[in-house]
Amino acid sequence: MTYNLLTVDAMAHDTVTAALARCLNVAVDEVDLGGPGTDPDLRHWEAAVSCELRLVLGDLAWSIDIYAQETVTDQPSEAELARRFAEAVHTTVLFPADEAPPSAYWAATPQGSVTRARLELSEDEPPVYTVTAVEAPVAQFPRATVEHFEEIVREQRPPGPVADRFKESLEQLRESASYLARLSLDQELGSPIWSAQDNLVVWERVITQMESGWAPSGWYPAALYHERLRARDALVDLAERLPRAVTELLNEALEQLDRRFIAATVEDGSGTLQGQGWGPPSDRRPTGWWWHRRPDPVPWTQP
Repeated sequence: MTYNLLTVDAMAHDTVTAALARCLNVAVDEVDLGGPGTDPDLRHWEAAVSCELRLVLGDLAWSIDIYAQETVTDQPSEAELARRFAEAVHTTVLFPADEAPPSAYWAATPQGSVTRARLELSEDEPPVYTVTAVEAPVAQFPRATVEHFEEIVREQRPPGPVADRFKESLEQLRESASYLARLSLDQELGSPIWSAQDNLVVWERVITQMESGWAPSGWYPAALYHERLRARDALVDLAERLPRAVTELLNEALEQLDRRFIAATVEDGSGTLQGQGWGPPSDRRPTGWWWHRRPDPVPWTQP
């Protein structure tokens, strides 16, 4: 398994070797470490664990690429290794997040906490590494702002089995239809059927995230929640433009998702949603019932 860790502090090679041996539960002499100026002829290329140290500039000191062979029985996740290593060497350790933005990282502190971090690289050569923001304060990044990362939540793609089944049913319908009927089942970008699939995906997405307690971020932007409700609005409008057979499939999918949405929300008697600046009642008051239910508690007020 491979790992990529970034550390705030530089450390002696012996310190890194001993810490990795402890974190991966191998003997010290089974960890081979190479860095700037290391003689390749002195490397132990058959070691159970091998790693490369690279000097970086800015808020971080080392980039450490680690490879653990299959013979290493204790192979933690990258997040767990970062947490163990941060505690072992007493410095903050960054590791990449799963989401698409290249700036998306996690920071594991020596105290055992883990929080999101936004890591940006300058266009210099070599680049300068700067941690510009974190979701919780990190002592070793005093200049980083503390904020929620909306771009991360937008990139999250939880499974959508209901939307997947809807798409599969559309394919089956198209395969069994006559030539003329197939013309009405156009799924090109921007077509009514394509739009129905897209909006169904995002409607299921917010429900799944709500059911999970907004994992893994633990919060949700109000503006994004607003967009998801608009997606539900769009499905009402699209149903009138779809072939009857497609509308029936869409309604079946919506019945499942709407039941889950109701179970995961409460009546918004206090007008919390209307208080988000989503437009005064006089000019664009939402009419769908989903606009009158809300998560409890609302996730955009979480610290």
